[in-house]
Amino acid sequence: MSLSGTQIASLVLCWLAYAALHSLLASLRLKRVVAAHWPRLAPAYRLAFNLLAVVLLLPPLWLTFAWRGPLLWSWQGGWAWLANGLAVAAAAGFLWSTRYYDMGVFYGSTQWRTREHAAEDPGGLTLSPLHRHVRHPWYSLGLLILWTRDMDEARLTSALCITLYLWLGSLLEERKLLAFHGKAYARYRERVPGLVPWPGRSLSADEAHALCTRRQARDATPMHDDA
Repeated sequence: MSLSGTQIASLVLCWLAYAALHSLLASLRLKRVVAAHWPRLAPAYRLAFNLLAVVLLLPPLWLTFAWRGPLLWSWQGGWAWLANGLAVAAAAGFLWSTRYYDMGVFYGSTQWRTREHAAEDPGGLTLSPLHRHVRHPWYSLGLLILWTRDMDEARLTSALCITLYLWLGSLLEERKLLAFHGKAYARYRERVPGLVPWPGRSLSADEAHALCTRRQARDATPMHDDA
């Protein structure tokens, strides 16, 4: 049975509510307000953010699977092998890439353990092997998994909403990365595409290392007041 217009609108609104709340909680402005007015809560901010991100995700996911209907398309035969192979490769790539991230900072356990009060996450500019080809590799891998699944109306609606939010979210995230890393990230953004790899637009391992090294050296240089 096909989804009604009311069901589709409800699912879209649910994803919009998630996107709005997630973006608000991820904003530097809110983090700085918490750090300024409730400093004792600041070290737990990242942990709480990740927990809420999971909890808030449950309603739209529940609707997506509760309203499952006839398939719009289904991968068959060799195409199914290809689709599933790409999804498995993307999942493996995601797990492999975690070795290049500080997962303690990502989860928020580092901030809690060290009682970090700053709104900005600790750590400098680092580029994993996947970052040499796309600026947001986890988003790219997630989209690959998403679009290699069979689709009914509910799942297609959710897939479109998630894709739009990941694209918009990547743009919002880059505003913070530019604020954190300045010209180094601006140069990186000029060379490497955001979500889809493109021939001729990537960094070699040496180029990525040099970019990060220059940034770290600049951060380590004492600032002098010439006035």
